[in-house]
Amino acid sequence: MENRLKNKNTNNPDVWTAIQHLHKAIAAGGVDQKLLALVHLRVSQINSCSPCVHAAATGAKKAGDTDERLHNVAAWREAPFYTDAERAALSLAEAATRLQDGADGVTDEIWEEVDAHFTEEEFGALNLEIALTNFFNRINRTIKEPAGRTWS
Repeated sequence: MENRLKNKNTNNPDVWTAIQHLHKAIAAGGVDQKLLALVHLRVSQINSCSPCVHAAATGAKKAGDTDERLHNVAAWREAPFYTDAERAALSLAEAATRLQDGADGVTDEIWEEVDAHFTEEEFGALNLEIALTNFFNRINRTIKEPAGRTWS
């Protein structure tokens, strides 16, 4: 795959500043980096975004997550490797990502399950991580960003 966007550095610097602020807000939410990486990975799998799948797996490994958990996140409902809190976050990630016509989206049941495991600040960080991941997935799919490359 060849990237359609030859020079990403010509983009508006205000966009990069805004993205950096979103990353800071997510980090300030207090959610474990391994969980944020799992959420990023699952959303990126759903959206078939290879560069984000690659980045999420790399980030999760750096945060100390295991191959066993990373290899099974696509089947998290059936796999025994995740806590109830992680399951709630992954359920939220899937529901917020799959917003196709007729989908239920984030149901009250999902909301209540996430609310039972996370503070309001953590909940906000999870929501921002999901939204930002979907944002990057859509950009990367549009410009055909190859896996293993990094944005500068």
